[in-house]
Amino acid sequence: MTYLSRVDEYLHAVPLSGAEALDVGPFTLFRSTTIWPYYARPVPGSGATVTAADLSELRARCEELKLPLSLEWVVETCPSLGPAAAEAGLEVHEYPLLVLERADFKPATTALDCQILPASPDVLRQARAVADTAFGTPGTAIAEGGPAERDATAAAIADDKLAALVERAKAGYSITAGASGDQGIVASGVHQPVGDTTEIVGVATLPAMRRQGLGAAVTSCLVEHAFANGVDLVLLSAEDDAVAAVYERVGFRRIGHAGAAEPAE
Repeated sequence: MTYLSRVDEYLHAVPLSGAEALDVGPFTLFRSTTIWPYYARPVPGSGATVTAADLSELRARCEELKLPLSLEWVVETCPSLGPAAAEAGLEVHEYPLLVLERADFKPATTALDCQILPASPDVLRQARAVADTAFGTPGTAIAEGGPAERDATAAAIADDKLAALVERAKAGYSITAGASGDQGIVASGVHQPVGDTTEIVGVATLPAMRRQGLGAAVTSCLVEHAFANGVDLVLLSAEDDAVAAVYERVGFRRIGHAGAAEPAE
């Protein structure tokens, strides 16, 4: 199996920890059984050529089920989907897709305490608030947003969202790492293992703490945990080339592109 095929199979399996799978034409529509919405993906290995008509069928099914229309896919395994989505009036994005094997891993360190976090509500609330604060100011540049903004964000996290985070952590679906200093957690990230493959998602550093190698250190911590627990392939998608370069310093290499599409705002 090629890297792209293996990644595609993993990405099709990982939503099943929080969704049920529905067949809609050449797609699997993942209907959430938790508080987060999911998306549709083309069925791996089908070789289907996706058309705008297929997307019309998917749109109708989403409307029937009162689900948001959202798509994710590996561009190289379903090259027809991007053009069809654009023809159907959706906004299409492509992101660098990278993988890492044990032999290529280059650990990164930090002077801060970087470790896998317990499934504690207070700890996971703060780690999630780091991510929410950081993604509110995208990119890698230093910007406003430090511990005070993190704490304000943490206080606003809904109880049901926090309960879902803790439940997934206890079940082993989501493993969170954090880099902490005197002011608490300042960088965080998650990996989501399924069998011998995992994806790193949500790596984030408080905007005021950027450019200190914290994202690389958190990623390294997650990779070490994954490799120590039966994983032999780690994948991720990066926001852009600048972010991809951070992961490449840890040993990740590009194998293609992750596609995403949703209605234009």
